[in-house]
Amino acid sequence: MEALDLTELELRSVNETLQAEGNGSNKAFEITNPRGSHAIAVGIDAPITVTVKGSTGYYCAGMNKQATVNVTGSVGPGVAENMMSGKVVIEGDASQYAGATAHGGLLVIKGNASSRCGISMKGIDIVVHGNIGHMSAFMAQAGTLVVLGDAGDALGDSLYEAQIFVRGDVKSLGADCVEKEMRPEHVEKLSKLLNEAEADAKPEEFRRYGSARQLYNFDIDNAGAY
Repeated sequence: MEALDLTELELRSVNETLQAEGNGSNKAFEITNPRGSHAIAVGIDAPITVTVKGSTGYYCAGMNKQATVNVTGSVGPGVAENMMSGKVVIEGDASQYAGATAHGGLLVIKGNASSRCGISMKGIDIVVHGNIGHMSAFMAQAGTLVVLGDAGDALGDSLYEAQIFVRGDVKSLGADCVEKEMRPEHVEKLSKLLNEAEADAKPEEFRRYGSARQLYNFDIDNAGAY
């Protein structure tokens, strides 16, 4: 494992080292002394493993492709923003808009996530072991949001075809978000995600939410919901 100490190296240099790895690389890196720095381990495009020993600031592991990024602490806003593939695991909590606009891969948050978790998600799978804040999965287009704890206000507001599974309580549902039937294919998919996220829960304990598909086109009878 190659050590990268942010008390000795500039952040730009650390990120350039990670970004220089090619598709055939499977190297492992350890970033020490992150000290809440922003944009750590961003823009990686190789199947490498990166462990960040501590907490980070904004946009950790943003635009990730292929890599596995593990953070032993908590993260600031926008973790795994616009991620395309790979896996990002946060041992602590995540601030606002975790996984925003992400197209693929798996984001695992072992603590709690703040507001707008999964906002405008476009294919990513997100598993939160704790609770999530208000307006999560707002305008979520594709992918899956799994919450083992509770969800705040306006869950799934204006979502498209993303699927949401919540084990705990939902404070309120957003516009056009409704509870839906849990069919066998949903149980199977959820079981797989829980296993990948090392989550101690059974799929039968969850409820599924999705789009009522009433906001796809303007309808004067729904004007109050826009």
